Amino acid sequence: MEFAEHLKSSVDIVKVIGEYVRLRKSGAGPRWTGLCPFHTEKTPSFSVHQAHQFYKCFGCGAGGDVIKFVMEVERLSFFEALKLLADRNGIPMPKRAEYADEETRLRAALFEMHEIAARAFQSHLNGPAGAAAREYLVRRSVSGAAAEEFGLGYSDRSGQDLVRRFERAGMTAPLMEASGLVLKRQDGSGFFDRFRNRLMFPIHSETGKVIGFGGRALGPEDEPKYLNSPETPVYRKSQVLYNLHRAKEGIRKGDLGILVEGYMDVIGLHSNGVRQSVASCGTALTLAQVRALKRHSEKVVVNFDPDAAGSSAAERSIHMLLEEGMQVRVLELEGGRDPDEYVKTSGVEAYLSALGRAPGYFHWLADRARGRYDMRNAQGRVSALQLLLPAIQRVGDKLERAAIAADLAGYLGVEPGLVLDHFKKAAAERRERPTAAAAAQPVRPVEKILLNSLLLNSGIRGRIVPRLREMPEVAGFTSARIFRLLFTLYDQNPQFRFADLEARLEEAERQLLSSLALADETREEDCTLEQAEACLTRLEEESLGAGKAALRQRVKEAERSGDLSEAMRLARELAELEKSRN
Repeated sequence: MEFAEHLKSSVDIVKVIGEYVRLRKSGAGPRWTGLCPFHTEKTPSFSVHQAHQFYKCFGCGAGGDVIKFVMEVERLSFFEALKLLADRNGIPMPKRAEYADEETRLRAALFEMHEIAARAFQSHLNGPAGAAAREYLVRRSVSGAAAEEFGLGYSDRSGQDLVRRFERAGMTAPLMEASGLVLKRQDGSGFFDRFRNRLMFPIHSETGKVIGFGGRALGPEDEPKYLNSPETPVYRKSQVLYNLHRAKEGIRKGDLGILVEGYMDVIGLHSNGVRQSVASCGTALTLAQVRALKRHSEKVVVNFDPDAAGSSAAERSIHMLLEEGMQVRVLELEGGRDPDEYVKTSGVEAYLSALGRAPGYFHWLADRARGRYDMRNAQGRVSALQLLLPAIQRVGDKLERAAIAADLAGYLGVEPGLVLDHFKKAAAERRERPTAAAAAQPVRPVEKILLNSLLLNSGIRGRIVPRLREMPEVAGFTSARIFRLLFTLYDQNPQFRFADLEARLEEAERQLLSSLALADETREEDCTLEQAEACLTRLEEESLGAGKAALRQRVKEAERSGDLSEAMRLARELAELEKSRN
């Protein structure tokens, strides 16, 4: 794996992770912190150590090197993560057989099949067979340029087009079946295309690869209206947001994402210059999709259709967004129009103006409550507030909950004291999960200094390790197992890296190592030979002091028992020990 090691040493993990997580420098050391992309948190517990080229989350336990991060965040195989990093950083990647494992070969074939399908669909859209699909796009005011940018296409009616193309490309029957693009006949006589006579919408991964399709029926006899690709090794619909690969730059730049319901809403907004919109792929919003969006901005406007189904979907999505700590606003467009229709009839400036005026979720919810109750009397106002309390209780932070409750009370015209009573009662009923953390065994400063010195400064290992490994005091360290493994790695390769050590530890020791190295403010320039040697001297002095104390105790015990000869022998030994130290 020489290339993997070369790649890790050639890229900066802070720069790579910074494309997914907003990182901030932590003190003067080599550590950066941010909100973890793998779980929900409001206080950063995600740490990236530039010198170790390693990341660790002290909240959920995720950790590893730059390759593992890309694998996890992009859901790629090891080989795919290597290739992605190499391509992004302009590093030539050798064609090595050992990287082509079975999983990677399968995924590579599936990506190729989806590219073949995408090209075929686009070709059909522009050919004679695609007339009905083109007419539909004209009715929806989708320009030829927009259709080309989004890779829109048409699936041939025959049901054999993709099967023939895959066979010509040398794809085996198991590969074709695994792609989800063709189906096996019940009698086992062959395959037929899943998508037939439909307007096709390619679905991309966050890195821009085609991984699935959505197909809209063009005839009333075709059911369902929308047909989506099934789950495959390259497509997990619960983890993908439509158009995120295009929208993420706009979301980051504007620090705002726009969540809409369907493909046409995304295309309509994007084509008119609103380049921050995404949609779920035919499913209710999922936790993975929320986290993918949150990596680029914690602010989102939910702009679903204003019909009953759209309102229900908005409610479900908003609850999940709030639980992930997102700042949510809700946009309902006048006239009951969806985003695509609105931007085409009223113009992009009107849409942007409405977007800017979109109320925060709780004020939007309060307006709905005001429509249900008579706000002219106290009982109606209290009923409206009671309707809002369950939503307020979903906010994780206590201070934020209290602030929202007080704000909404003023908005609804409810007495502050009454609000506090209701809020305190609701808060008391919340079941706060107990956080009984086990008391951690304290780690001595000398352990921290020695460990960080040996990890950050490989040049001093040859002077320190041989002396340290002979000291019996190491066995009493809280991090004793870490040091023992460090000595073993040193014997194998004196230039071993942090990741080599971390990978060989059990989970408990991994957590301890992270707390000592990644969360520590020790600076690389402070980890000098002089400092490490001072720690060794300190341990030697402590060892000598402990030895003398033990001898004194044995002298006293011999005297009490009347064994004067033994007492005198021990006294001479103590004198020799003290003389040798002076």
